Amino acid sequence: MAAQDDGKTRPLWPRPPQLRGITRAQGLNGAPSPSTIAGNHPRTNTVTDPQIVCPSCRTEIKLTESLAAPLIAETRRKFDQQLAAKEADFGRREALLRQASEEIAKAREAVDEQVAAKLKAERSSIVETEAKRARLAIADELGARDRQLADLQQMLTANNEKLAAAQKIQADMLRKERELDDAKREVELTIETKVQQALAAVREKAKLEAEDGFKARVAEKEAQIAGMNRQIEELRRRAEQGSQQLQGEALELELESLLRNQFPRDLIEPVPKGDFGGDVLHRVFGPGGQTCGTILWESKRTKRWSDDWLTKLRSDQRAAKAEVALIVSSALPKDVETFGLVDNVWVAEPRFAVPLAIVLRHGLIDLAGSRQAQEGQQTKMEMMYGYLTGPRFRHRIDAIVEKFTDMQADLDRERKTMMRLWAKREEQLRGVLDSTAGLYGDLQGIAGRAMQEIESLDVLMIEAKGEAAE
Repeated sequence: MAAQDDGKTRPLWPRPPQLRGITRAQGLNGAPSPSTIAGNHPRTNTVTDPQIVCPSCRTEIKLTESLAAPLIAETRRKFDQQLAAKEADFGRREALLRQASEEIAKAREAVDEQVAAKLKAERSSIVETEAKRARLAIADELGARDRQLADLQQMLTANNEKLAAAQKIQADMLRKERELDDAKREVELTIETKVQQALAAVREKAKLEAEDGFKARVAEKEAQIAGMNRQIEELRRRAEQGSQQLQGEALELELESLLRNQFPRDLIEPVPKGDFGGDVLHRVFGPGGQTCGTILWESKRTKRWSDDWLTKLRSDQRAAKAEVALIVSSALPKDVETFGLVDNVWVAEPRFAVPLAIVLRHGLIDLAGSRQAQEGQQTKMEMMYGYLTGPRFRHRIDAIVEKFTDMQADLDRERKTMMRLWAKREEQLRGVLDSTAGLYGDLQGIAGRAMQEIESLDVLMIEAKGEAAE
């Protein structure tokens, strides 16, 4: 038997070992060649002859070529016979294998033809089925697309109609906007013309007023500047009030502590809130414990000096019935470098406060001693004369005259200023209202209902007419 692999026939079992190395050609040609036999029997190639042992006498006999030739010939003959038989058997088997291979090839060809036919039939069926299915799917898809196309066409038609309407509305809006812009420009031009005319009238009027009453306008401007300066000072004072208040309280405490340490026998107390101005009330006691006088202290920690402090402290001095008033401040008047007497008020830097207090204190003690020595000699007239010539009476008269003069001057100045200001403002306001009302009426005539009502302007016109009627 033989096996077929890739169209080639090969034996199903291997040749026996004694036949290996002998080709088919050697079997067909008869006896093997000497080279082949020599290759299978290496003894013929050896130099030393082999030896055999006699089984009877145990004698070693050299096996020479002459002795071995018959054995070799017999063995070769048997071998050739076996080889011929094997070759014949192999020939038959090869013929059978070739026949079987041909039959298998024919059967395979037939099977391939059947498979090809079936595949062709199946392929045709599958192709037809898939083609039919594809045609149905395409038909469905085309139908859906046709429906979608129809819907889109309807939507497009509706959108075109809406777009046309929107474009028409937009065109109308643009036209109205253009008309409104034209009207607006016309109104602005009219307003600008009216404003220029009003400004020209105001300028002409101002020019006439300037020519007629230049001094009055200068005084009015000065009054306005003074008022603005007062407002600026008030705002600055309010802005610095918090920090200055804290600094002032700290300075008051520092001054109290300094005076208590320097004058332990005197009474140093802060001024109660709401009684009168000032920071510290210094009551001076003499060697016998008698009251000799009072010093009213005021502490300031600011960058600029103000003359109003003097007037304020003199008023506080009269309220406290103090003989001496003293301001301690880092900022001093122009004519004072370290300390000095300004309008009956002592002013000193913080570093000269204690030395000045020592001098003033001794002066009060000496004055009190002199008064005490003269008390038994004075009569009522002398007491009256002493009061009239003393500082208390002078303080009171000075305060009365000073306040009256200031009030009278302020009242006259305010009356003159306000009369001029009221008359001028009233005339200006009436002119502005008349011009505004005329301008508003012109705009209403141009814009019509598009011009919105200004209720506040109507109210002002009604009030102005009422005041004019009164």
